[in-house]
Amino acid sequence: MKINEVEQRVDITKKNIRFYEQQGLLSPKRNMENGYRDYSEEDVTELKKIKMLRKLSLPIEEIRRIQQGDLLLTDALQRQVILLERERASLEETTRLCRLLSEEKCQYTAFSPDQYLERMVEMEQEGTKFLNVNRHDTLQEKLAPIIFSGLIILMMLGIIAAGIWAFLTKSAPLLAVGFSTLIPAGMIMLIVRALLQRMKEIEGGEEDAARKY
Repeated sequence: MKINEVEQRVDITKKNIRFYEQQGLLSPKRNMENGYRDYSEEDVTELKKIKMLRKLSLPIEEIRRIQQGDLLLTDALQRQVILLERERASLEETTRLCRLLSEEKCQYTAFSPDQYLERMVEMEQEGTKFLNVNRHDTLQEKLAPIIFSGLIILMMLGIIAAGIWAFLTKSAPLLAVGFSTLIPAGMIMLIVRALLQRMKEIEGGEEDAARKY
């Protein structure tokens, strides 16, 4: 069956289906006649299992280990219970602190955050987890491919400029100049396309289960 049918049967987006394939959680066969993915009933069942475990917040890596037989499902779920209980305790502590601030009728322009930040540090040392305000910025992931692609493009532009200069100074025939400019220009187009695809991959990934499934 095609991906559109799988999307409807499992109630999961095509983006997530392809994401799980990229992560090695799903390996549909290819139709020999047209080269398209041909999903089986086993693939549908596997996707339903993945969907359920992801909705329970099991990490991708643990699902992969379960599929490979390196981790028992019962062990993974028991560990998840412990993690969820810790998260619930953290949420309760965060709720308690929010309620305290609300009951003290703190106004943004007047209240001093120092005492509350100190209390939050103490709570974190006791196990409470707050939102990480120092999240990894995807810009860091983008810089390397952007810089590398930029250097290659500059080099290709240099080759093109040299070819044009050779033509203008009549030191090279038109045919040779044409090849020396068209090939680098084609490479620039391929590099830009690959760079845009890489940017989409960095920005992409698995869609939020609660909103997209």
